[in-house]
Amino acid sequence: MKDDVRYHPVPGTPGLVLGQARFSEFQFDRHYHVDYHIGLVTQGVQRQCFRGKSILLGPGGVALMPPGEIHDGAGVGDYGASYTLKTFRLSAELMRGFIEEVSGAAADERFFGTLVEDAALAARFMALHSAWMSGAPAEPLAQESQSLALMGTLFARTGAVRPEAVKGGLSAVHLRAVRDYCQAHLCEKIALDDLARLCGLSRFQFLRRFTHSAGLTPHAWLVRLRLERACAALATAQGSVAQVAADVGFYDQSHFNRAFRTAYGAPPSAYLPAA
Repeated sequence: MKDDVRYHPVPGTPGLVLGQARFSEFQFDRHYHVDYHIGLVTQGVQRQCFRGKSILLGPGGVALMPPGEIHDGAGVGDYGASYTLKTFRLSAELMRGFIEEVSGAAADERFFGTLVEDAALAARFMALHSAWMSGAPAEPLAQESQSLALMGTLFARTGAVRPEAVKGGLSAVHLRAVRDYCQAHLCEKIALDDLARLCGLSRFQFLRRFTHSAGLTPHAWLVRLRLERACAALATAQGSVAQVAADVGFYDQSHFNRAFRTAYGAPPSAYLPAA
C-alpha cells in the first residue's frame, strides 16, 4: 500500500492547515515544528519519542506538540506498521488567540509535548476534521463553536491553560437581541462573532452563557429555528422544498433533507399540503 498524504488549508481560518495521511513505509525522523500540531491516529498505532520518553498514539488519543519540541514518529510493527494520521496544524498566532479567548487573559504559552487519552475528545476532534476536509460549504457558527469548545476542553485536560470560569446565562435583553438577529438574518451565514458582539461578550463567554440559558449550543438552537420556520413555510406551500431550504439558510437541499429527517423523522415533503 502506497503512502497517501493530503493537506487542506481551512478557508476563513488563517493559520490552520489540516492534514490527512495513510503511512505504510514513511517514518518521521527527529524534527520540530514552528507551529502547534494536534494529532490523532484513527487506525493503527504511531510511536512518538520526545523529551526522553516514548508514547503510543492510537485511536482514542490526542497528541499535542508545541513549537520547537523535538520528536519523531513511526508505525509500530507489533500492531501493523501502517497507520492513518489526522492533524490540525495551528500557527502560534492562532493558538494565542484561542488561549486568550478561552482563558480571558493574555496568552501565556506553557505547553509541552503531551498525549491525552480521551476517546470522546478524540471523536469530537475527528468530527470537526472530517467536516472541514469534506469541502462542504462552511457553517461558521457550528465550526467556530466546536473549535472553541474543543480547545477549551483540551486546555483543561493538559492543565497548561485554565479556561475562564463563565457562570450563569444571558440576560433576557441579550436573549431577545440574539433571537431577533437570527430571525432577521436567517437566510445568511451567521457567525459566533456576530452573536457575541450583540451581547458585548467574547465568543467563549457567549458560547458558555447562551448554552446555559437555552440548553442548546447556539448552532443547535439556530438549526432548530431554521427547521421550524421551514415547517411553517412548507405547510402553507410558500415555495418548493429547494426554495424553502434556501430561504431559511440551508446551503443545499440534501443538507436540509438530512437535518429535517433527523429532527422530525420524515422528509420535508411530508409537510407539503395535499394536492
